[in-house]
Amino acid sequence: MRLGYKRVSSVDQNTTRQLDGVEVDKVYEDKCSGKDTNRPELQRLLDSMRTGDTIVVHDISRLARNLTDLLQLIETINSAGCELQFTKEAITYNREDKNQKLMLSIMGAVATFERDMIKERQAEGIAIAKANGIYFNRKQSKAIDKEGIVEAINEGMSVRKAANKFNVAPSTVSRIKKKVA
Repeated sequence: MRLGYKRVSSVDQNTTRQLDGVEVDKVYEDKCSGKDTNRPELQRLLDSMRTGDTIVVHDISRLARNLTDLLQLIETINSAGCELQFTKEAITYNREDKNQKLMLSIMGAVATFERDMIKERQAEGIAIAKANGIYFNRKQSKAIDKEGIVEAINEGMSVRKAANKFNVAPSTVSRIKKKVA
């Protein structure tokens, strides 16, 4: 059987371009980070593959985002008697071919580097946003100034104006108002 594997990092991303026009019998698709191998559909694929199967992946970074995981996954797939194909790189991995092992190691190292760069850029962006006072993580954004809302309502401010002032939904202000009343 030809088993396809697709992965994108988040649920709002689309896997359509991956394996487009490639014939496979079954597709496994994850919508989560490739930072490790803890992915439900990848694990299902590994559990269901049988000797003689071919695992088809769009490109190396879709299978793994770090070299250690990539090499471990390749070994798992090859040890099960399965062939591994990367369509974008036009590689059918053969564990006996030392040139392919070198090529995959280099490409896996590049994928690891890319992920590290993404994390670094994200951290830089967050630091700049925090310095400008425009970044709030989930814990911070959930902090609601209930006392301030109660005070504003007691001073006669409307629910809608209090909601705008404290950057919350009008229903949140109404709920706090009911608890105090």
